Amino acid sequence: MTACNDLRYVVDKLGWMRAESIWPNGRRYLWTDAFGVILLASLYAASEERKYLDEAERVVGEVDRVLGRSRGIRIGEAPDRDGQYFHYLAMWLFALSVLGRHIPDYRKKGVELVRQIHDRFVVPNRGVVWKMSEDLSAPYPGYGFGALDAFDGYVSYRLLDESTLSAEIADMRRLIDRSAPDLLITQDLGLGMMLWMSHFFPQEDWARVQKARCLGLLDRMWMEDGYFCREPSMHDVKFAFTNYGVSVGLQATEAMPERVAMLNAFFEAYRSGDEYDREAITHIMACSSHFPGYLVRTFG
Repeated sequence: MTACNDLRYVVDKLGWMRAESIWPNGRRYLWTDAFGVILLASLYAASEERKYLDEAERVVGEVDRVLGRSRGIRIGEAPDRDGQYFHYLAMWLFALSVLGRHIPDYRKKGVELVRQIHDRFVVPNRGVVWKMSEDLSAPYPGYGFGALDAFDGYVSYRLLDESTLSAEIADMRRLIDRSAPDLLITQDLGLGMMLWMSHFFPQEDWARVQKARCLGLLDRMWMEDGYFCREPSMHDVKFAFTNYGVSVGLQATEAMPERVAMLNAFFEAYRSGDEYDREAITHIMACSSHFPGYLVRTFG
C-alpha cells in the first residue's frame, strides 16, 4: 500500500484557505502551522516549485514573530491559547527537521529550541509536563505529565539531530521504557499520533507494542458510516481533524487503506455546524490525510 497522493486536492484546498484568510494568512496556531510547514515542504519535494519552500519559510518567520518567546513558542495567537504545550513544540521540531532537509539551518534552529525547552518540561525519571506557563517558569495550573509527550520528544529529537541531542534523547528513552509497556491510549488522535511515531523506529520494543495495541483499539472504534469515534465508548462523537490524524498514522504504518479512503470521503461531506468547519486545523489536517508527504518516512 502507498500513502495517499492527491496533490490536486491539496493545491485547491490551500488556494481556498488563502482566499478565505484561514491559512497561512489567518491566526497563528502552532499545531496547525507545524503540519502546514510539513505540507508545504512536501509539495516542494513533489513539484520542485520553489514557491512552496518560500511559503514554508514565511510561516516559520510568522510563527517566530507572533508566537515566539524568549524560551519556547506559545500555543496560539488567540487569547485563550496561552501557555506552551510540549507535544505542539515537538511537532514543530519535526517540521523544522523536515524543512532542514532542504535548508540545513532549520535543523540548527530546532536544536536551539530543544535547548530552550527540554529542561523546563522534563522531570528526569518522572515525566514530561504537558503544559507549561508561557514563560516556562512553572507548570500551567491544573496540568500534570503528558502520556505521549516523552514519545513525541524522543522521535522529534532523534529525527532532528541524533548526535547533538543524545543526552536529551536518553532522558526521553528512559521515560518511554517506564511507560510504554502499560500505556493504553483510548482517544482517536492519540492513537493516530502514536501509530505515526511508531513507524519511524518500528523494530524498537515500544513501537511494536504500541502499534499492535493502537491498531486493536482503532478496529473497535471504527464506525461503518465511515469514521473513527472519539473513544471506544463514544460511538456518536466524531471530529474531522482527529480522524485525519488517525489517517496519517494508518498510512504511516500501512494499515486499513480502505478505511482511510472512507473517512476522507465521509469528512469531505460532513459538517459539524460549529467553528471547526472553518478552523485551519480541520483543513490542514485534511490536506495531510490526502497527501501526508514527509509525514511518512519513505517519502522523498
